[in-house]
Amino acid sequence: MPIGTAWIAFAAQAAAATSSVPQPTASQASTETKTPAARPAEGGNGVSAVTITADAPAVRTSIDRRSYSVSGDLAAQSGGIADALRNVPSVEVDVQGNVSMRGDPNVTILIDGKPSGLFQGDGRGQALQQMPAERIDRVEVITNPSAEFRADGTGGVINLITKKAKGAGRTSSIRLTGGDHGRSGLSGNIGYNSGKLSAAGDINYRRDVFDQVDYERRQQANLDSETQGATDFDIDGVTSQATVDYDVSDKLRIGGEARLSRFNLALDSAADTTRKDATGALIQAYRRDLTLRQRRDNGAIVGSLRRKFDGDGHELSLRLSYDVTDDNRTRTGHTLATAPSASSAYDQQRFGYDTRQTDLKGDYVRPMGPGQTLKLGFDLQFDDNVYENVGLRGGSLSGLAADPGLTNTFFYEQRLSQAYVTYERPLGALTMLAGLRYEQSKLDLTSSGRKDDNDTTKLMPSLHLSYKQNDRQKLTASYSERLQRPGPFDLNPVPFLVDPLNYRIGNPNLKPQQTHSFELGWQYRKAPMMALATLFYRENDKVVTDVVTDRGGGVFVTTKANVAQTRNGGLELVLNGKLTPKLTYNLSSTLFWAQLDGSNLGFTDKRNGTTAQGRASLSWQATPKDLLQVNGFLVGKRLTPQGYALPFAGIDLGYRRKISEQLSLLVSVQDALGLYRDKQVIDTPALKSLVVRDPDARNIRITLAWTFGTGKGRKDPGFEFQNPGAGPQ
Repeated sequence: MPIGTAWIAFAAQAAAATSSVPQPTASQASTETKTPAARPAEGGNGVSAVTITADAPAVRTSIDRRSYSVSGDLAAQSGGIADALRNVPSVEVDVQGNVSMRGDPNVTILIDGKPSGLFQGDGRGQALQQMPAERIDRVEVITNPSAEFRADGTGGVINLITKKAKGAGRTSSIRLTGGDHGRSGLSGNIGYNSGKLSAAGDINYRRDVFDQVDYERRQQANLDSETQGATDFDIDGVTSQATVDYDVSDKLRIGGEARLSRFNLALDSAADTTRKDATGALIQAYRRDLTLRQRRDNGAIVGSLRRKFDGDGHELSLRLSYDVTDDNRTRTGHTLATAPSASSAYDQQRFGYDTRQTDLKGDYVRPMGPGQTLKLGFDLQFDDNVYENVGLRGGSLSGLAADPGLTNTFFYEQRLSQAYVTYERPLGALTMLAGLRYEQSKLDLTSSGRKDDNDTTKLMPSLHLSYKQNDRQKLTASYSERLQRPGPFDLNPVPFLVDPLNYRIGNPNLKPQQTHSFELGWQYRKAPMMALATLFYRENDKVVTDVVTDRGGGVFVTTKANVAQTRNGGLELVLNGKLTPKLTYNLSSTLFWAQLDGSNLGFTDKRNGTTAQGRASLSWQATPKDLLQVNGFLVGKRLTPQGYALPFAGIDLGYRRKISEQLSLLVSVQDALGLYRDKQVIDTPALKSLVVRDPDARNIRITLAWTFGTGKGRKDPGFEFQNPGAGPQ
């Protein structure tokens, strides 16, 4: 049976099975997985949000996004944000915590509608794995963003909505987690709400310890090399946040926010490499030991002002933020050759990355009539980053000397000016959201002996349409143009030594990737079941991707290049509902095709590939106090510029015992079957390579969660300030 036919058949069976299931009573709902209460659409979008109140997870949709509750995901409640995102439709997370959407890794991640230095640069995957998902209430997935959003993120936008203190007076909670192999966590939060003041703070500590087996084999016409090794990781992190909002009057709110975080990484690895010639004779063998010590500090302060005018939804918001990241790393390598025998060789690289980002953003929302909304906004951003690299080599650690080829200071300065306008209005059963965005980037790059300017100016339209067929069905269509600018590490032209056989170097001449994205969607709701189907197609020009070349003697250099063009399209299916009053399911799958034109990489033919991926979650409320859950995902073979990535999968288990109204016990098992694995293949006429990273991702965590406080509800003067003008929340 074809996959589409099978899915439709299952949806029909599920609808039939659930159409006669009564909705849970208030007492029943209190014992099941909680989700935030549904609210009508606010912020001026003319279309009300469609809400499913199924327990795990709730799904909300608007004209330009979908919102998934993760508060009922037991695996995520004791894991990191990366664990929560693995169970969200349209999103893929690999074993290193790197995020992509429908195969595109260029994803913008926001927290409560705001950018964060934590999710920028090469430390993003680490931050997503370390930051506790318990802070997150739901995830907004925007696969085809409107002009209201920054153009960065050609793959789409993920907006992490944090939990807010509810109820009048004080509310607080404490969460203690212990796991195997020294894994642990501790978090606490406190909130206070009164008639005019709302304040909240939280602090979280998390430690992960695991090991990974590494394997690499490279084959060329006259050289065959093989590397086998193992790596131990010890990662700990502390994150904290404090927010305050004060209602000066019924029409004016001022607010502030401060965030601090620190991540520490200790990595120790050992690997053995052998190299043979075309006849199979051994020509070289060596052992390499590597240590990495990293500390990454991030801090941000934010001030905001919201002014409400006469008329529902008429408001102005201003936000000023300053975000700082200080990243210090020391990599020390020791290479000992055994064939032919040679003296020890040491190398060390010391990195100091200092990034400063200042951002001023304003949004104005004005209703223009029944169901009509005009939005205007601007965003001024200034990045002032310094990257200091010091490379040393020598016969001993005490005799290290600077290597000029690996030493430099790289300055990255960007002035980004942005403005947008969107207009939404109903046309009978059809609702239209049209937008236009302007972005200008002035980019100055300076490194030892060279200076580069890389400026861009772009005007980008968007259009979203929603047609309500009846109370149960809706059709949607959308188009957007996006722009993905290369990051500082992609542009830095100084070589970085990975190991004796591998270097990485940036390309200051990279141009932004440009994307044209189209979507057609169908939505069906018959409580407690919701079905979504989306056809999507994207054309990507000047795609920035890794390119591996042979430097000679079996030494490889990985750099970045603008691939001529890629195209991809597919069908995404999402299904949520109940099989019985106590059994909840969530299913999603994507079947897509990709084509890559790599003529500027030496390929004469366009390369095509088709793949599928899917995820499933099943929750069983066995008793009023016991909830069991199983989550699984599968990502198929994916096309890469010079080869492909092999499939990977995972299964997570969860159990929650409600000991009392305030105290709960959670047990989670990640990667229960030991399936997490990353395999990358390069397959060209001149080079064939297989790289395997096999982490020991299986772990067990036990969490005690205690909540306490008071709450009778806080009178709110009409504010719903979560990313102003962003639509249903």
